[in-house]
Amino acid sequence: MTKILSGDVDYETRGSGYALQRRPDPRIAATLHAALGDARTVLNVGAGAGSYEPTDRYVAAVEPSARMRAQRPPSAVPALDAVAENLPFDDGAFDAVMATVTVHQWPDPARGLAELRRVARGPVLVLTFDAAALDRFWLAAYVPELIAAERRRFPAVDVIAHAIGPRSEVREVPVPIDCTDGFTEAFYARPSEFLDPRVRAAQSAWGFVDEAATTRAVESLRADLESGAWDERYGHLRTQPRFEGSLRLIVGHRR
Repeated sequence: MTKILSGDVDYETRGSGYALQRRPDPRIAATLHAALGDARTVLNVGAGAGSYEPTDRYVAAVEPSARMRAQRPPSAVPALDAVAENLPFDDGAFDAVMATVTVHQWPDPARGLAELRRVARGPVLVLTFDAAALDRFWLAAYVPELIAAERRRFPAVDVIAHAIGPRSEVREVPVPIDCTDGFTEAFYARPSEFLDPRVRAAQSAWGFVDEAATTRAVESLRADLESGAWDERYGHLRTQPRFEGSLRLIVGHRR
Protein backbone atom coordinates (compact mmCIF):
# COMPACT_ATOMS: atom_id res chain seq x y z
CA MET A 1 0.00 0.00 0.00
CA THR A 2 1.34 3.42 -0.92
CA LYS A 3 2.17 5.60 2.06
CA ILE A 4 -0.47 8.26 2.52
CA LEU A 5 0.45 11.81 3.48
CA SER A 6 -2.35 12.69 5.83
CA GLY A 7 -2.99 14.59 9.03
CA ASP A 8 -1.01 17.31 7.30
CA VAL A 9 -3.22 20.41 7.49
CA ASP A 10 -3.16 22.62 10.58
CA TYR A 11 -6.82 23.53 11.00
CA GLU A 12 -5.99 25.71 13.98
CA THR A 13 -4.53 28.21 11.51
CA ARG A 14 -6.35 27.31 8.27
CA GLY A 15 -9.81 26.33 9.46
CA SER A 16 -11.43 29.66 10.27
CA GLY A 17 -13.61 29.94 7.14
CA TYR A 18 -14.92 26.41 6.84
CA ALA A 19 -18.34 26.94 8.40
CA LEU A 20 -19.06 29.69 5.86
CA GLN A 21 -17.49 28.24 2.72
CA ARG A 22 -18.17 24.54 3.33
CA ARG A 23 -21.91 24.51 3.95
CA PRO A 24 -23.48 21.07 3.52
CA ASP A 25 -25.25 20.57 0.23
CA PRO A 26 -28.80 19.25 0.78
CA ARG A 27 -28.65 16.80 -2.13
CA ILE A 28 -25.40 15.27 -0.95
CA ALA A 29 -26.83 15.23 2.58
CA ALA A 30 -29.91 13.35 1.36
CA THR A 31 -27.67 10.69 -0.22
CA LEU A 32 -25.73 10.28 3.02
CA HIS A 33 -28.76 10.18 5.27
CA ALA A 34 -30.52 7.62 3.08
CA ALA A 35 -27.45 5.38 3.36
CA LEU A 36 -27.74 5.51 7.17
CA GLY A 37 -30.89 3.45 6.80
CA ASP A 38 -32.83 3.01 10.03
CA ALA A 39 -29.87 3.83 12.29
CA ARG A 40 -31.01 5.81 15.32
CA THR A 41 -27.60 6.50 16.87
CA VAL A 42 -24.83 7.92 14.67
CA LEU A 43 -21.22 8.85 15.35
CA ASN A 44 -19.64 11.52 13.14
CA VAL A 45 -15.84 11.17 13.08
CA GLY A 46 -13.69 14.07 11.94
CA ALA A 47 -16.87 16.06 12.39
CA GLY A 48 -15.42 19.52 11.77
CA ALA A 49 -18.07 22.22 11.91
CA GLY A 50 -20.89 19.68 11.79
CA SER A 51 -21.54 19.33 8.08
CA TYR A 52 -23.90 16.54 7.07
CA GLU A 53 -24.89 15.50 10.58
CA PRO A 54 -28.52 14.32 10.57
CA THR A 55 -30.95 16.21 12.77
CA ASP A 56 -33.52 13.46 13.18
CA ARG A 57 -31.30 10.95 15.03
CA TYR A 58 -29.07 10.87 18.09
CA VAL A 59 -25.62 12.11 17.01
CA ALA A 60 -22.27 12.05 18.76
CA ALA A 61 -19.29 13.80 17.22
CA VAL A 62 -15.50 13.59 17.39
CA GLU A 63 -13.21 16.40 16.19
CA PRO A 64 -9.59 17.03 17.28
CA SER A 65 -9.35 20.68 16.11
CA ALA A 66 -10.48 23.28 18.64
CA ARG A 67 -10.99 25.85 15.90
CA MET A 68 -13.26 23.51 13.96
CA ARG A 69 -15.19 22.53 17.08
CA ALA A 70 -15.77 26.23 17.80
CA GLN A 71 -17.50 26.66 14.43
CA ARG A 72 -20.19 24.09 15.18
CA PRO A 73 -23.65 25.71 15.25
CA PRO A 74 -25.46 26.09 18.58
CA SER A 75 -27.97 23.46 17.48
CA ALA A 76 -25.25 20.80 17.06
CA VAL A 77 -24.02 18.56 19.86
CA PRO A 78 -20.59 19.53 21.23
CA ALA A 79 -17.85 17.46 19.63
CA LEU A 80 -15.46 15.42 21.73
CA ASP A 81 -11.77 16.20 21.45
CA ALA A 82 -10.58 12.86 20.10
CA VAL A 83 -9.05 11.30 17.00
CA ALA A 84 -10.30 8.63 14.62
CA GLU A 85 -7.46 6.29 15.49
CA ASN A 86 -8.48 6.10 19.16
CA LEU A 87 -12.24 6.46 19.55
CA PRO A 88 -13.37 6.60 23.20
CA PHE A 89 -16.35 4.27 22.73
CA ASP A 90 -17.16 0.62 23.31
CA ASP A 91 -17.35 -1.93 20.51
CA GLY A 92 -20.63 -1.59 18.60
CA ALA A 93 -21.64 1.54 20.52
CA PHE A 94 -23.48 3.13 17.56
CA ASP A 95 -25.97 1.96 14.97
CA ALA A 96 -23.90 3.69 12.27
CA VAL A 97 -20.72 5.73 11.88
CA MET A 98 -19.99 8.41 9.29
CA ALA A 99 -16.83 10.24 8.20
CA THR A 100 -17.22 12.94 5.56
CA VAL A 101 -14.25 14.26 3.59
CA THR A 102 -11.88 13.65 6.46
CA VAL A 103 -10.11 10.29 6.08
CA HIS A 104 -7.25 11.86 4.09
CA GLN A 105 -6.48 14.00 7.14
CA TRP A 106 -5.89 11.10 9.52
CA PRO A 107 -2.26 10.31 10.43
CA ASP A 108 -3.07 6.57 10.30
CA PRO A 109 -6.06 5.98 7.99
CA ALA A 110 -5.93 2.19 8.31
CA ARG A 111 -6.18 2.35 12.09
CA GLY A 112 -8.89 5.04 11.92
CA LEU A 113 -11.02 3.01 9.52
CA ALA A 114 -10.66 -0.06 11.74
CA GLU A 115 -11.91 2.05 14.67
CA LEU A 116 -14.95 3.17 12.66
CA ARG A 117 -15.81 -0.45 11.97
CA ARG A 118 -15.22 -1.43 15.60
CA VAL A 119 -17.69 1.04 17.12
CA ALA A 120 -20.43 0.55 14.49
CA ARG A 121 -23.11 -2.14 14.80
CA GLY A 122 -24.38 -1.31 11.34
CA PRO A 123 -23.12 0.63 8.33
CA VAL A 124 -19.97 2.72 8.15
CA LEU A 125 -20.19 5.63 5.69
CA VAL A 126 -17.10 7.31 4.26
CA LEU A 127 -17.55 10.28 1.93
CA THR A 128 -14.29 10.85 0.08
CA PHE A 129 -12.74 11.50 -3.32
CA ASP A 130 -11.43 8.92 -5.74
CA ALA A 131 -7.81 9.84 -6.44
CA ALA A 132 -7.96 8.00 -9.78
CA ALA A 133 -10.75 10.28 -11.02
CA LEU A 134 -9.41 13.67 -9.92
CA ASP A 135 -8.23 14.62 -13.40
CA ARG A 136 -11.80 14.56 -14.71
CA PHE A 137 -12.00 18.10 -13.38
CA TRP A 138 -10.81 20.93 -15.66
CA LEU A 139 -8.84 22.51 -12.80
CA ALA A 140 -6.18 19.87 -13.48
CA ALA A 141 -5.23 21.78 -16.63
CA TYR A 142 -4.46 24.92 -14.61
CA VAL A 143 -2.85 23.53 -11.49
CA PRO A 144 -1.62 19.95 -11.98
CA GLU A 145 0.35 20.33 -8.76
CA LEU A 146 -2.92 20.36 -6.82
CA ILE A 147 -4.12 17.13 -8.44
CA ALA A 148 -0.76 15.46 -7.79
CA ALA A 149 -0.85 16.47 -4.13
CA GLU A 150 -4.41 15.20 -3.70
CA ARG A 151 -3.54 11.86 -5.24
CA ARG A 152 -0.90 11.38 -2.59
CA ARG A 153 -3.30 12.24 0.21
CA PHE A 154 -6.48 10.29 -0.51
CA PRO A 155 -6.54 6.60 0.43
CA ALA A 156 -7.55 4.35 -2.45
CA VAL A 157 -11.27 3.69 -2.64
CA ASP A 158 -10.83 -0.10 -2.65
CA VAL A 159 -8.62 0.12 0.46
CA ILE A 160 -11.33 2.05 2.31
CA ALA A 161 -14.04 -0.34 1.11
CA HIS A 162 -12.10 -3.37 2.33
CA ALA A 163 -11.41 -1.78 5.71
CA ILE A 164 -14.96 -0.83 6.65
CA GLY A 165 -16.76 -4.07 5.95
CA PRO A 166 -16.67 -7.48 4.30
CA ARG A 167 -19.54 -6.27 2.14
CA SER A 168 -19.07 -2.73 0.85
CA GLU A 169 -20.50 -0.64 -1.95
CA VAL A 170 -18.99 2.35 -3.71
CA ARG A 171 -21.41 4.97 -5.01
CA GLU A 172 -20.50 7.79 -7.37
CA VAL A 173 -22.04 10.98 -5.99
CA PRO A 174 -22.86 13.60 -8.64
CA VAL A 175 -22.06 17.21 -7.81
CA PRO A 176 -24.99 19.61 -8.45
CA ILE A 177 -24.37 22.79 -10.43
CA ASP A 178 -25.20 25.03 -7.45
CA CYS A 179 -23.47 22.88 -4.83
CA THR A 180 -23.19 24.75 -1.53
CA ASP A 181 -20.28 22.72 -0.17
CA GLY A 182 -17.20 24.56 -1.40
CA PHE A 183 -14.82 21.71 -2.28
CA THR A 184 -13.02 22.16 -5.59
CA GLU A 185 -15.42 20.24 -7.87
CA ALA A 186 -18.37 22.18 -6.41
CA PHE A 187 -17.31 25.04 -8.70
CA TYR A 188 -17.10 23.07 -11.94
CA ALA A 189 -19.61 25.51 -13.50
CA ARG A 190 -18.45 28.63 -11.61
CA PRO A 191 -14.78 29.03 -12.49
CA SER A 192 -14.47 32.61 -11.30
CA GLU A 193 -14.89 31.40 -7.71
CA PHE A 194 -11.31 30.15 -7.77
CA LEU A 195 -10.11 33.75 -8.12
CA ASP A 196 -11.37 34.38 -4.57
CA PRO A 197 -8.70 33.57 -1.96
CA ARG A 198 -11.42 32.88 0.62
CA VAL A 199 -12.74 30.04 -1.52
CA ARG A 200 -9.27 28.56 -1.97
CA ALA A 201 -8.53 28.91 1.76
CA ALA A 202 -11.42 26.56 2.54
CA GLN A 203 -9.98 23.89 0.21
CA SER A 204 -7.09 22.18 1.96
CA ALA A 205 -5.55 21.04 -1.34
CA TRP A 206 -4.25 24.55 -2.05
CA GLY A 207 -2.07 24.30 1.04
CA PHE A 208 0.07 21.80 -0.87
CA VAL A 209 0.63 24.09 -3.87
CA ASP A 210 3.44 26.60 -3.57
CA GLU A 211 2.76 30.30 -3.92
CA ALA A 212 4.32 30.58 -7.38
CA ALA A 213 2.21 27.74 -8.80
CA THR A 214 -0.94 29.13 -7.19
CA THR A 215 -0.30 32.60 -8.63
CA ARG A 216 0.38 31.12 -12.06
CA ALA A 217 -2.81 29.05 -11.99
CA VAL A 218 -5.04 31.88 -10.79
CA GLU A 219 -3.67 34.39 -13.29
CA SER A 220 -3.93 31.88 -16.14
CA LEU A 221 -7.54 31.17 -15.25
CA ARG A 222 -8.29 34.89 -14.93
CA ALA A 223 -6.82 35.54 -18.37
CA ASP A 224 -8.78 32.67 -19.94
CA LEU A 225 -12.01 33.90 -18.41
CA GLU A 226 -11.40 37.41 -19.69
CA SER A 227 -10.45 36.24 -23.19
CA GLY A 228 -13.20 33.64 -23.46
CA ALA A 229 -10.71 30.77 -23.80
CA TRP A 230 -12.15 28.98 -20.77
CA ASP A 231 -15.63 29.13 -22.24
CA GLU A 232 -14.41 27.82 -25.57
CA ARG A 233 -13.11 24.69 -23.84
CA TYR A 234 -15.43 24.24 -20.92
CA GLY A 235 -18.35 26.61 -21.39
CA HIS A 236 -20.83 23.73 -21.72
CA LEU A 237 -20.33 23.10 -18.01
CA ARG A 238 -21.98 26.40 -17.09
CA THR A 239 -25.38 24.85 -17.81
CA GLN A 240 -24.61 21.18 -17.08
CA PRO A 241 -26.84 20.31 -14.11
CA ARG A 242 -24.49 17.73 -12.56
CA PHE A 243 -20.83 16.82 -12.70
CA GLU A 244 -19.76 13.19 -12.45
CA GLY A 245 -16.38 13.77 -10.86
CA SER A 246 -14.44 12.06 -8.09
CA LEU A 247 -16.86 12.32 -5.14
CA ARG A 248 -17.61 8.87 -3.72
CA LEU A 249 -19.73 7.47 -0.91
CA ILE A 250 -18.41 4.17 0.40
CA VAL A 251 -20.80 2.18 2.56
CA GLY A 252 -19.41 -0.74 4.53
CA HIS A 253 -21.62 -3.45 6.04
CA ARG A 254 -20.68 -6.03 8.66
CA ARG A 255 -22.23 -8.82 6.60
